[in-house]
Amino acid sequence: MANYFSIFLVVLTVVSGLIWLIDSLMFASKRRERSGISSKEQDVQLPWLVDTAQQIFPVIAFVMVLRSFLYEPFQIPSGSMMPTLLVGDFILVEKFSYGLKDPVARKKFVDLGSPERGDVVVFKFPPNPSLDYIKRVVGLPGDTVIYRNKQLQIKPACDMPENCAPMETIALNFESRGDAYQQFSPLEKYTEQLGDVSHQIYRKTGRSNYTSRYFQQPGTQIDEWIVPEGQYFVMGDNRDNSEDGRFWGFVPDENLVGKAVAIWISFEFDRVPSSWVPNWIPTGVRFERVGSIN
Repeated sequence: MANYFSIFLVVLTVVSGLIWLIDSLMFASKRRERSGISSKEQDVQLPWLVDTAQQIFPVIAFVMVLRSFLYEPFQIPSGSMMPTLLVGDFILVEKFSYGLKDPVARKKFVDLGSPERGDVVVFKFPPNPSLDYIKRVVGLPGDTVIYRNKQLQIKPACDMPENCAPMETIALNFESRGDAYQQFSPLEKYTEQLGDVSHQIYRKTGRSNYTSRYFQQPGTQIDEWIVPEGQYFVMGDNRDNSEDGRFWGFVPDENLVGKAVAIWISFEFDRVPSSWVPNWIPTGVRFERVGSIN
């Protein structure tokens, strides 16, 4: 849906701009001659199509540039990134963090950087690119990633065997238990350090066995992945409630939309099922959540 809207914006911008340009070059002077108005004066009345194009072109062009190359708003629809992001959070995604792409074909024409470990990124879901997903970058190109017994292990990429760092177990610091529940089971909150980013995650108590559904990469163990060149391995912060790279593989660089940088508003939708009020109407605003994303 987002890509269709981008195409619509581009088409509307081009069409309205062409109408304005063609009228200025070919028809505006003829109208002035017929009406006896000098070129320094404004026309008494423009054709409806031209008048509409002149009014909407600056606005549409500004919106297109803003959401295509600078910032685009997104809504969080699920709890896969809890506790970092909640259902009802509205976020800003920085589109230029990983390069500039044309809004239609999504081909990168200016390279401005690459994701870093710990970044929260929005991307086109590889199995269905019409969907936008949001997850945290865990593995960079060339990394070996293991998720075993609910704990991450990462071996960074290296060029020469003698320079390779050993496999590192990502430390977890227990914070609390029972702040949130999932399927009537209390969630444990931990602090995790990924690169320079310290963030919180949720894990269900007890043992969860999802390995039978894991994406199986040839030549690796069932809970191990080697990130291909030009791709990234991502996971949700709600580790036992996230359909992420463990289950479908890697995110190609061309699927990246941008880096999630801020929550600009957050709504609560805490309404009982028997309420006559539509579910899409918020029950409150969580102002305390407005700010940057870690």
